[in-house]
Amino acid sequence: MDMDADTPVFAIAAAAELAGMHPQTLRQYDRLGLVSPGRTAGQSRRYSLRDVAQLREIAALSAEGLNLEGIKRILSLENQVAALSERVRELEHALADELLARPGRRVFAAGTEGDVVSLRAGERVRRNNAVVVWRQLGRGE
Repeated sequence: MDMDADTPVFAIAAAAELAGMHPQTLRQYDRLGLVSPGRTAGQSRRYSLRDVAQLREIAALSAEGLNLEGIKRILSLENQVAALSERVRELEHALADELLARPGRRVFAAGTEGDVVSLRAGERVRRNNAVVVWRQLGRGE
């Protein structure tokens, strides 16, 4: 069985002890939606390491004077930020994969006047290849 931070393994008594709370407090937080433990087939609560960490965060915020409704809002915003950050990472990886899959799609070079020129892949900048002959005027010619 693979276990990670989201695997619900702790019974309510163990989770309460790890979080430094009373089991009844965990039941109240579950009812309020501050933490959502997993459930066994018999509907017993099972808490994950992430749930225990969230319970500790709730305790810290409560100790700073925030009420439970404020804590719920903060946790919701933190979860939203985490989800958006994950989506940004996914999009960055997708963009990087796309750029690697299509090398040379956009090429830029310096034009004859020093400007930036966009070229197709394999195309070269047209340069003025004219030969200029210079003669000094005024010497008896």
